[in-house]
Amino acid sequence: MRILLTLILLSGLAAARANGYDSLPAPAPAVQSVPAVQKMKITDLQDLIARSDHPLIINFWATFCAPCNKEIPYFQTTVDRYAGSGVELVLVSLDLPDYFPARIAAFAQSHAYTARLVWLNETDADYFCPKVDARWTGGIPCSLFINNKTHYRRFFDRQLTEPQVDLEIKEMLKPAP
Repeated sequence: MRILLTLILLSGLAAARANGYDSLPAPAPAVQSVPAVQKMKITDLQDLIARSDHPLIINFWATFCAPCNKEIPYFQTTVDRYAGSGVELVLVSLDLPDYFPARIAAFAQSHAYTARLVWLNETDADYFCPKVDARWTGGIPCSLFINNKTHYRRFFDRQLTEPQVDLEIKEMLKPAP
């Protein structure tokens, strides 16, 4: 099943190249800084999740994934509305190694992504997918909502709408029962 992620990644990359998206976007004006992209292994990501002392949304995406890039802007705007509650969005790129860091950073900059950027330095979806969620078949986009203080954890292996993101953040912020 996890071979599906590999096939999706490769087919998405081929489609992106066929549509002329293989080149980097034009450089942004000098006043903007290129976002930093942190490299992580799955164990590092697990530690980040386990040690989080604030509500956290982990969104898995790739530069060539149209549904991923459709949902990220409203993830960002919705998370911004909850800034006072300490909600953090982490965008975890599943792009191929040759996209790290320059192409991921340039793509994020050209799309005005402001959330923390991470590139998952893993190639075996059979290994890393179940470490995120046992039900993850490897498709993207997918998102993990976590609030360790209330023991809240919910995984979505599909694209979410803006109202769904808002509702999920509200659920994540509710006090523990």
